[in-house]
Amino acid sequence: MTSTPTPGAAPAAIAPLASVSIDCPDPRALAPFYCSLLGLAEAFATPDGSVVSLAGAGPMITLMRADDYVAPQWPNGPQHQQMHLDLAADDLDAASRAVLAIGGVEAPTQPDPTRWRVMLDPVGHPFCLSAVRPD
Repeated sequence: MTSTPTPGAAPAAIAPLASVSIDCPDPRALAPFYCSLLGLAEAFATPDGSVVSLAGAGPMITLMRADDYVAPQWPNGPQHQQMHLDLAADDLDAASRAVLAIGGVEAPTQPDPTRWRVMLDPVGHPFCLSAVRPD
């Protein structure tokens, strides 16, 4: 007999999220940016530095070398983003300044800068600082 899920309840996971992997040209060079941005520490690196995993609370971020890496161009361009991170920020201006201080840049296109800021990591991956919460 099958049970009906409760509306709004999360279904049981088949397999919990362990890591989000991000392609980049040089994982060792990009790791300090994500450590500072997300408060993570290096958990694992391959001897040749082609993979660096960063851990803290929650899933890991894994940076993986892609020798043919092409930076995404957001919002339009021949290489679109494949994914991006949405990061909760209580103060968008302060969070944006902090991202700039660690080597990120503000994307030239900002659809709604009072609700979220589109930022780019040092190799061009877009991510959003967001004041929008589900509640």
